Order: sequence, then C-alpha cells, then structure tokens
Amino acid sequence: MATKTRGKAHECKHCGKLFDKLSAYKKHERTHTGEKPYTCKHCKKCFSQLGNCKQHERTHTGEKPYTCKHCKKCFRQLANCKKHELTHTGEKPYTCQYCKKCFSDLGNCKQHERTHTGEKPYTCQYCKKCFRCSSHCKRHERTHTEEKPYSCKHCKKSFRCSSHCKQHERTHTGEKPYSCQYCKTCFSRSSHCKQHERTHTGEKPYSCQYCKKCFSQLAHCRQHERTHTGEKPYSCKHCKKSFRCSSHCKHHERTHTGEKPYSYKHRKKCFCSSPKGKGNEQHVQYLNQRRHLQQPTTTQGSKTSRVLVSSTEENSSQVESLTCWICQEELSSKECLIQHYDNHMRQN
Repeated sequence: MATKTRGKAHECKHCGKLFDKLSAYKKHERTHTGEKPYTCKHCKKCFSQLGNCKQHERTHTGEKPYTCKHCKKCFRQLANCKKHELTHTGEKPYTCQYCKKCFSDLGNCKQHERTHTGEKPYTCQYCKKCFRCSSHCKRHERTHTEEKPYSCKHCKKSFRCSSHCKQHERTHTGEKPYSCQYCKTCFSRSSHCKQHERTHTGEKPYSCQYCKKCFSQLAHCRQHERTHTGEKPYSCKHCKKSFRCSSHCKHHERTHTGEKPYSYKHRKKCFCSSPKGKGNEQHVQYLNQRRHLQQPTTTQGSKTSRVLVSSTEENSSQVESLTCWICQEELSSKECLIQHYDNHMRQN
C-alpha cells in the first residue's frame, strides 16, 4: 500500500519514489511487480499500461489516427507524430544540462545525458547486463528469447528490431528517405547519411578514451580502443580463436568452411576475403581502379557521354578511407566496400 507524504500523495514502497497522482503511482508500481493487466484482443500479448496496449493493437488494425499538420503523414502514436512535426520546424526544445546540446525529443535528451552520468537504469532480466536505453535493453533480451516480432511485409523475413525491419524493407522498395544536406546524395539509412555528411564537415565526434584519437564512426572508435584493452569479443565458432574485429573473425571462419564469396566478372578466380597479397596484385589493381564503373553522364550539346574513372591517388585514398568515390557512401569495412562497388557494377 502506498504511504501518504506531505506535498506528494503516494510513495512507492519498493523504491521510495513519490507521486502526486494515484494513477501514476500504480503505473510505476507495475515496473516493480511485473503486473500486466491489459491484454491485446488480437494476439493476447499483455501490457502494464493501457496506452501501450492500444498502440500495439494498431499494429494489427493498421489504424494511424494522428496526422502531421505539415505533410499529412500518419502515425499510430501521438508522441511520434509530434516528434515528426519537429523535423519540419527544426525546433529542438530540450537541452542537455551538461554540454548544452539540443534535442527535438525529450527521451533522446535524457538518453544522451546518461552518456555524461554513466547511468544505466535498464537491466536485462536474463543476464543482468545494463543499458542506458529501454529499447536497447528490450532488443538485447530478444537475443536470449530469440523473439523476432517484426516481419518484412514483402518477404516475411523477421527481425528483432523495428528499425532493422524498416531498413530491410527499403531493399525491396528502393526508398532512400535521408538526404545529405551538402550534396543531396540520398541514403536508405539515417546513420549512413550522417556518416556521409562527416566527409563534408570533417567532423570526428568519437574519441578514444585512452589516447584521444578521433573517429567519424563509433564502430571504428570502439575497434581502435580494443588495441589498447586487448579485448577480442568475436570468437570463431569452429576453433574459438578470438578477434578484435567482426570482419576479421568472419574472414578466419572461411578458412574452416572453404567459402569464397568474392568473385569478379573480369577475373574468374574466387577469394575468401578482399584481394590482398602478391598472388592477387591484378585484383588489388582492379579494386583501386574500378575502371569499368561509370560516373553519372555528362551532356555536351546534343551528345551524352559517360566519364570513365581512372586509377589516381585520389581514388586510391578514398578506397583506403572506406568511402565510395562514386556515391560518397562511407562503409564500415573494406569487405563491405568491395561488395558495395560490385553492386554498382551490377547496376551498370
């Protein structure tokens, strides 16, 4: 039973938190008890809050009752609609109390502040790993349960995370909703767009906590930090050898399986990793040149011509920086860059 205190009507008996309203107190208490009194009438999934239950039911009915007043896009949740409207106005009403960075969403602001405080209030119920963000915790818990509640509406492939499902669906639709503010190149993922924009600004927001070296991508920063800590989180499933980098682990595993996923139209030889070494010098030259790839057409008078790209120091440096010199998309590894170039080839 809640105890009444001066100024605040209800005190949680589990953690001592105070509430003005009984409804807010009861909602909070369920985070301790795990009680879920509201059930979806379509799939019998249970919820601790009525609002969350109604939002979930709309995933079955397809109902989107909230409409953006600027572009008429519809949403299942009022909060998501309001958040979207701020992308039109550019308003960022929430400010970090530590570094004054501004945010359009209160939840994102609070999540960011935890990078300063180190607070991780959400705990996995299976392994007790802690997280700053509730959604990250839930996504992690699905690695234990193997639940994949989000399905592609085109091919029925399932995903643990809603955003991963949406990203996948764009491989079917070809939609690229994120545009670079500097050159208008379009991307299917927001993170890829932001990474690309840093090739214009030179921004490197991620710093190594050991030597202060800066990086444009968080993944590259974490991979670098492992050279200091010696951490090798990726293990070969065949021999248990450990690696700092996921791509290095996958490359090693192919020495067990014999898989050779890389092949080229102009060289009938296959490789288990990106071309390297003395025996593959022609393939290394092929990677640097990509002379068969074409840049966008240029029109002179009545003639339309395509400009072939030759092997230059500039192109070579872009390959080394993991940035595609055709579309300026930045990739996470050399293996991904090679596959990305091959996709360009198939389109030409």
